[in-house]
Amino acid sequence: MVTNITNLGRSGLSDWLLQRVSAVVLALYTLFIVGFLLLSPGLDFAAWSGLFSQTWMRIFSLLAFISLAAHAWVGLWTVTTDYLKPTGIRVAAQLIIILAIFVFLVWGIIVLWGA
Repeated sequence: MVTNITNLGRSGLSDWLLQRVSAVVLALYTLFIVGFLLLSPGLDFAAWSGLFSQTWMRIFSLLAFISLAAHAWVGLWTVTTDYLKPTGIRVAAQLIIILAIFVFLVWGIIVLWGA
């Protein structure tokens, strides 16, 4: 068993649970967006902007962004610990992944909550 301080949860069980909960959130968000697109045949910028100007949709989207970041990190942490055996390479790859996920998360929040 690989023990590393760079995993997100305190144990494999918490990582597993986080992966499953984030997958459910992402599935619900995807189904909602697809349903909205299918039920809005004359979708224009005003309707799309109206949807994302509502606080509940911004919170739902923020929850989806956070779920995506957590889901990606747990999955990529698992892959790097399984396939990158040299410690230096694995830690470097994980740091790059953490930085990329953080940048994408902050960027998404800025786009979502910005002016």
